[in-house]
Amino acid sequence: MTFTLRMTVNGRPVELEVDHDELLLDVLRTRLDLTAAKRSCEIAECGACTVLVDRQPVSSCCTLAWDARGRRVDTAEGLARDGELNPLQEAFAEHGALQCGYCTPGMLMSATALLEETRAPTAEEVRHGLRGTLCRCTGYRGIVEAVVAAGAQRAGHAA
Repeated sequence: MTFTLRMTVNGRPVELEVDHDELLLDVLRTRLDLTAAKRSCEIAECGACTVLVDRQPVSSCCTLAWDARGRRVDTAEGLARDGELNPLQEAFAEHGALQCGYCTPGMLMSATALLEETRAPTAEEVRHGLRGTLCRCTGYRGIVEAVVAAGAQRAGHAA
């Protein structure tokens, strides 16, 4: 059984026919060619597939596309504007918060949600806010520093 899915993805309206059991991750990756969110654990444990739905982080590997109907979906592809990285992406680059890059889109989306809730989070608040997104390469130090720095910049003071 199929249905018409209408949602806003990265600020653009989207309408497409999807199967009733199609996952949001699959719609994003295969139907909309937005491949930043990664398929990894498939049980909502690792965070590699994290996207924002109405500004809240969700595991797109376990979310039915149907659940995104009429909602706003943001992916890592939507963070940059007019070819310019946003401050969080710049902070990730400056603080060495990426190595293999597999977790980076999920980290960016979880951190984006955190920065929406907590303007200038402390390192402890960042560690707590990113607890559901696993990284196997960086050791988290650069990631935490990057999010703290981006929050400090946003709040108008040095980290």
